[in-house]
Amino acid sequence: MKKQYRLRKRLLTSLISAAVATSAAGPTISWAQTADATLRGKAAANSEVTAKNTATGAVRRTKAADDGSYALVGLPPGTYQVDAGPGTERTVTLAVASTSTLDFEAGAPAPSTTAPTLEGISVTAASLADVKTSEVGGTVSLHQIQTVPQISRNFLEFADTVPGMAFTVDASGHTSLRGGAQNNNSTNVYIDGVGQKSYVKEGGVSGQFSSQGNPFPQLAIGEYKVITSNYKAEYDQISGAAVTAETKSGTNEFHGEIFGTYTGDKYRKETPAEEAAGKQAPSKEEQYGFAIGGPIIQDQMHFFLSYEAKRFTTPVTVVPGVTDPPTASLLPASAQGELGPTNKTFDEDLYFGKIDWEFSDRDRIELSAKVRREDSIDNVGSTTAPSAAIDTLNDDTRIDARWQHSADNWFNELLITHEKAFNDPSAQSLGNGAIYTYGPKQDALILSTGPASPLSTQHKGQEGPSIGDNLTFNNLNWYGDHVVKVGFKYKDVKLTAADAALNNPQFYYNVTDAGTEATPWKVFFPAAAPGLSPTSESKNKQFGTYIQDDWAVNEHLTLNLGVRWDYEESPAYLDYVTPANVVAALNAPNPDPHAPAGQTYAQALALGGVNINDYISNGHNRSAQKNEWQPRLGFSYDLNGDEQHVIFGGAGRAYDRDLFDYLQVEQTKQALSEFTYYFQGANGACRNNSTPCIAWDPKYLNGLENLSPLVAASNVGKEVDAINNNLKAPYSDQFSIGMRNKLGDWNTSAAYARINSKDGLAFTLGNRYPNGDFWASCGATCTSQPWGNGVPGFGNFIIANNGIETKTNQVLLSADKPYTLDSGWSATFAYTYTDAKQNRDIGEHYSFDEETIHQYPFILSNAAARHRFVATGSIDGPWGLLFGGKLTLATPIPHNDLACYGILYPTGSYCTPIAGTPSGGGTVNDPHATGAQSLGFGNKIFGYRAVDFQMTKNFDLTAGYSLYVRFDVLNVFNFHNYSDYITNYGANGVANPYPVSFNSIGNITGVPRTFKFTAGFRF
Repeated sequence: MKKQYRLRKRLLTSLISAAVATSAAGPTISWAQTADATLRGKAAANSEVTAKNTATGAVRRTKAADDGSYALVGLPPGTYQVDAGPGTERTVTLAVASTSTLDFEAGAPAPSTTAPTLEGISVTAASLADVKTSEVGGTVSLHQIQTVPQISRNFLEFADTVPGMAFTVDASGHTSLRGGAQNNNSTNVYIDGVGQKSYVKEGGVSGQFSSQGNPFPQLAIGEYKVITSNYKAEYDQISGAAVTAETKSGTNEFHGEIFGTYTGDKYRKETPAEEAAGKQAPSKEEQYGFAIGGPIIQDQMHFFLSYEAKRFTTPVTVVPGVTDPPTASLLPASAQGELGPTNKTFDEDLYFGKIDWEFSDRDRIELSAKVRREDSIDNVGSTTAPSAAIDTLNDDTRIDARWQHSADNWFNELLITHEKAFNDPSAQSLGNGAIYTYGPKQDALILSTGPASPLSTQHKGQEGPSIGDNLTFNNLNWYGDHVVKVGFKYKDVKLTAADAALNNPQFYYNVTDAGTEATPWKVFFPAAAPGLSPTSESKNKQFGTYIQDDWAVNEHLTLNLGVRWDYEESPAYLDYVTPANVVAALNAPNPDPHAPAGQTYAQALALGGVNINDYISNGHNRSAQKNEWQPRLGFSYDLNGDEQHVIFGGAGRAYDRDLFDYLQVEQTKQALSEFTYYFQGANGACRNNSTPCIAWDPKYLNGLENLSPLVAASNVGKEVDAINNNLKAPYSDQFSIGMRNKLGDWNTSAAYARINSKDGLAFTLGNRYPNGDFWASCGATCTSQPWGNGVPGFGNFIIANNGIETKTNQVLLSADKPYTLDSGWSATFAYTYTDAKQNRDIGEHYSFDEETIHQYPFILSNAAARHRFVATGSIDGPWGLLFGGKLTLATPIPHNDLACYGILYPTGSYCTPIAGTPSGGGTVNDPHATGAQSLGFGNKIFGYRAVDFQMTKNFDLTAGYSLYVRFDVLNVFNFHNYSDYITNYGANGVANPYPVSFNSIGNITGVPRTFKFTAGFRF
């Protein structure tokens, strides 16, 4: 810059983050926090600028340029004493993943408020906000983590205080975090700069697929930043939201904490299903843990250890999948007995440890490790009975080593990591599963009873090392001041997937209005192929590189200019060779009796738009995903040059990954094949003329050894899965524009964001009739798909292509008043308006309702509420009391389904994908509504309502020791936040104008009114 400018922003007075934690929930505990922050601004030309961490003694220094510009990069978030010469000393607090501005003027110290003494150190600090970033998002402070009530003790739960984010706890207690209208697979969480991405299973973060657990001990997390769109180029393997968190570390004094939390069925209201059944399922939650840290060598080396445990018994409800007409009474007595309230169990142990060593004022080394161990009984609730439960082991171990070296004009960070994360579900029992379907509604699922499907037994995970390096140049001047960061990451990770077990055949029973038929109409079972491994392994190579320039053009304009490139090789996909017998079968004569003479099966597929050469791999005709250029451009314009009113915006592209869970099916389903056989009914035919069609024999119920001979010398019924040879990685294009304002003590933001995601992977039915059609008439108001026209000598042809898309527009509004000791209170408000459409349910990648994924219409997304509002607050009370609260309101989530009511659509089907939005839950007509539930507080507007409250009492035991007790009330007014739907789309060609409503005796999201009790000890 040619002109020096002064920082005129009125700085908020605050303590270091440890002091904030203390004021939130007890006596002082001075944890330091680690993750990168940047401090830049103006000082005297060629002066030395020094920053000293007040908690650890760590020192960082740089030299100002000829024009006075300076930048200190790689600073662990926390409080620093900063000076650029005599008379310039300032004490400031830096937030995680932030770039803050501090200008010096000799003899004019920054305005400040003297803070109380912390362990003998008198600290005066000013919080520096990152207002000039072009990213869309916000920061979750340690004060919020300490004071806001939460359901799950998952640190990610607080992310929904940022507009655009939604954290949910489903009816089974599973937690999920997603941004916008994208699924949680597109999210990535970075802890101390290390991505926790899951490459095999869904969930976004490894270990978070259908889990009640926490990916990291909450006691070990400081603050974190949430970026919903337009992140900088250093963020990789992501197309949705980014969460970047820093962990705590020890300081120059020993400190620790022990806590325990309890609740049980005596301390909660009944769920709606329990009220209807007149019985309450036993439940409890026990959570406990500790953290301790301190010095090994004063001012140089520190340690930090943390452990947390969960022991849950969670209530769930089993409900029939078809309620119109009522089908429960049509089931056998044994199946009816499994409907209604029940429970499931979950155990988790989380460990984290870290050692940091500042062996010079230029170097810092960190070594950390995380261990996660889970064991749960799951897959119970909704349409799955307790007898179909599975036992899941979920393990995750990560070890990270980091070396940071700083010089006057550059900063380098070398990071070496190793990860091992595996998910191992298995059926709880062995035998025959019984699945009940309703014939009059295209065999819609009513109830699954156990033992669980062979597909429920799996072994999936990732293991391997990575190395990365980030080099930052912090003293470049050319038409302004530049901080340029370049980096790379190389990862060699082995992905493993075993998709099923050789057990538990599943028999399907047809339910009609007259009851359940005595014999099954089809069976699904596995059979092993000799010589082939049922486990797919892929030694993936990942490489990514980027360059990011944060360019302060002048005191008004800042540009964030970046580009990254990613490359990945997945040998299981690239080197896969389609078996010769499958290739021969695809080119064999079409066995359909209606096929023209001489027609091959491939020719019939070609008439229907399926070119088999797109799916036949010879091991050399597939390319790695390498054209992943991702420009990321942003700007901010400070209207007055004083950080009070800043316009910001950006545009960019971000690539994600195709999950290995999808890519491995070609191999595993050949090795451990899945067969479906149909049984003849009383008329001697199979349902919908499906094949292979055989006579029923009771011996088939006596074990796999009686089913295996059906396929011993044949591949008939064996599913063939094939993935397009030109597979692409999913990505999102992002655009945003907004404005931030500083209004007294309040920080506000208003932004518009548009995110279009493309190239999601979808599996569709490749079968075609001889004339190439996908639909054939089977009656006056009926069409059928070619399920009986599979690959000659095999079974159905399932093909995978890119094509799932979402289109999202959001308005994001926020206001927050940070906590200070002087004020004694804090508040945040976040409102999100979402207009989102998609061509496929975000939780489904099997798309059999239409001929291709491109025939699916764009309908309202079931990923996000149209309106969502979250408010939090805390206030210091008398007698050492602290109060905190949270209000969450959201309109109902649309329900995506298949509607069939007698209309023939242009696709050739009498059904179409449709979205329906129910009115709010807990209406006055709800017989189970109680209290505020029946008073009409938004009961026809909101699908989710919750008011949560907590009160903490601190007892000072002197000498640095203290006790605290905490009392939480979740869902104070016991709102029924229903999650199960009842549908009635119409009949006889007449659509029902109100096709979707909530099931008032089904499952709920979140919890009923629940009381929790916590006690802790700090020193």
